[in-house]
Amino acid sequence: MKQFGLPEAGLFLILGIDQFLDMGRSATNVIGNSLAASAVAKFEKDLGPANDEVPGAAPATAPA
Repeated sequence: MKQFGLPEAGLFLILGIDQFLDMGRSATNVIGNSLAASAVAKFEKDLGPANDEVPGAAPATAPA
């Protein structure tokens, strides 16, 4: 990049490494969002085993 005075080798090195750094940023974002959702659920006392029952739905019958 002669017009900006940047060395091309350094620019290509950054572009090559950025893909791996982006994966780390994405993983950090997913983990942070999961922890935030868990914290809100715990604060609202809604954290527990998953319920298969849907409010207002007919009760499930046991297999014979």
